[in-house]
Amino acid sequence: MSTKVLITGASGLLGRAVLHEFESDRKWSTLGLAFSRASGNLRKVDITDQQAVKDIMQEFKPDIVIHSAAERRPDVVDKQEEATYRLNVESTRSICQVAKSIGATIFYISTDYVFDGKNPPYRETDAPNPLNRYGVSKLEGEKVTLAESKDNSILRVPILYGNIERLDESAVTVLFSKVKDTTNTCIMSDYEQRYPTHCKDIAVVLKQLAEKKIQGQDTAGIFHWSGDEKMTKYSMAMAMAEAFSLPTNHIQADRNPSGGATRPYDAHLDCSRAQSLGIGQRTPFKSTIREILEPFYP
Repeated sequence: MSTKVLITGASGLLGRAVLHEFESDRKWSTLGLAFSRASGNLRKVDITDQQAVKDIMQEFKPDIVIHSAAERRPDVVDKQEEATYRLNVESTRSICQVAKSIGATIFYISTDYVFDGKNPPYRETDAPNPLNRYGVSKLEGEKVTLAESKDNSILRVPILYGNIERLDESAVTVLFSKVKDTTNTCIMSDYEQRYPTHCKDIAVVLKQLAEKKIQGQDTAGIFHWSGDEKMTKYSMAMAMAEAFSLPTNHIQADRNPSGGATRPYDAHLDCSRAQSLGIGQRTPFKSTIREILEPFYP
């Protein structure tokens, strides 16, 4: 008998990778939820609708819920604080409450932005101190998740990239639109330190955690997973140009803090807890970025 996993945000950048990872394993029976981009086998559900959440979860009765749906764009969060709270916090509470009633375990996707970036690397036990409203909303979601059940899990992740449907789907790949336009000067942040992480690596880690949970191992509480290559947006852009043998004279480094919502300088995540369980996968940035961007070049 297969184990059931429900994935929220399954049409998104991370959600698609997670759905694919579980669907590729016949031991799992999967159901993906989406809203604005629901198509194919995805079920269209507005997760801010408590009754709709209750109905679909009681119908499917998942053993594991991967809750990846969220508003992740810090500058959007600043402009849409109430809508963000409904999605990132209130819907998380509803999902966790229904999960508890049917005996399902939640794996909630959080962010390195819960930290202020002043004293990396950050362990799971380090005190959060978010600098922007996005980080605050995700930290509130963490608190809700763990308050509803001590068996639930948090996975904090950094900036993500992966197989995209459009360049602006990731804060990493969106850089390529300027990189490939070699006729215009582009200014790239060379200040905040990032650790770009492939979505398929996060998907593998989530499945490994879910499998350990099903096997009876302790997966409660907070975990971290991150790539280990320190890069700025400028160095990512330069790597993209190199991958396509493009000139780089038009790419200029900006060594001042980025505008918009305040970002942490270096919120590098210590991944020791996951690694101690034999969990993990890391894809080197340069080995895969050309493959991801090739459909969008020239």
